[in-house]
Amino acid sequence: MDRRAFIGTLAGGLLVTPVATEAQPAAGKVYRVGMLWFGSSLNDPPVRLRFDAFQQGLREQGYMEGRNVAFEHRYARGKYELLPDLAAKLVSLKVDIIVTPGNPPATLAARQATSTIPIVFISAADPVASGFVTSLARPGGNITGGTSLVGPGLVGKRLELLQEAVPKVSRVAVLSNPTTPDARVFIGEAEVAARSLKVQLQIVEARRPADFVGAFAAMTKERASAILMQQDAIFLFNARQLAELAAKSRLPAMYGLREHVEAGGLMAYAASLAELSRRASTYVGKILQGAKPGDLPVEQATKFDLVINLKTAKALGLTIPPSLLQRADQVIE
Repeated sequence: MDRRAFIGTLAGGLLVTPVATEAQPAAGKVYRVGMLWFGSSLNDPPVRLRFDAFQQGLREQGYMEGRNVAFEHRYARGKYELLPDLAAKLVSLKVDIIVTPGNPPATLAARQATSTIPIVFISAADPVASGFVTSLARPGGNITGGTSLVGPGLVGKRLELLQEAVPKVSRVAVLSNPTTPDARVFIGEAEVAARSLKVQLQIVEARRPADFVGAFAAMTKERASAILMQQDAIFLFNARQLAELAAKSRLPAMYGLREHVEAGGLMAYAASLAELSRRASTYVGKILQGAKPGDLPVEQATKFDLVINLKTAKALGLTIPPSLLQRADQVIE
């Protein structure tokens, strides 16, 4: 059920709201948009969610598939190592623009494949630290997009909410994928927040689904009492397995994407990737009309939703404080 909005604002955040372009697509021209996906097909729920929102945003600007825009989809099938070759293939097709939906390794692969074709990322943890842009205000180069995690505010907020849901938590396992550009940023922010909240961290790594069982065994061995999970495509596309492992290990978990909670995880504090996808389409429209990516400021998400799975909480024997439930945007029962 929906609850009142719970707004999160990042410390020192820059709010940049793109204004829809007034220019219309050139008559008779068909623009080719390359989409570099981590999933296997448009039937994957995370892929479908993002693409539908992105396509809707393009339609609002006058770009219609089959009329003046064509999409070139390439799928990594859950394997990061395939991304560089897929990005190179999009470049060889001479697409007008490449879109990387919420996947920093895809953005990295696209950047390595071309320095001239515009690239728009839907979300990146810290695009400056990852080397995608020079600064948020003036990205420079051929890349721009949106970000849902900048500075220590968001990770700290997640850890704070987890502590509120599990008051006796003292040792939190931080599950990260060290192969991604934003893992170091995520862990660094978690460490800053942990010192403030007087919580001990256990850094646990998982590079692939085959590592998940061992990762949870390590958490149990070190007596972790909760999990803070990095926002990562490997984790997202295996959300149900991770939720089941967390339940089996009796570990409450805080996630960076609401899809994890819908798959059975305990709670998430997250920006809407559907909204970020729609807004990224505005940048695509501007660039197709001649704007330079390096001149379009990276947009930071300022609205975050708290989602709690009450069924999972009950299975874990947790009683979520009423004050926390009242602030939730959605409670799954």
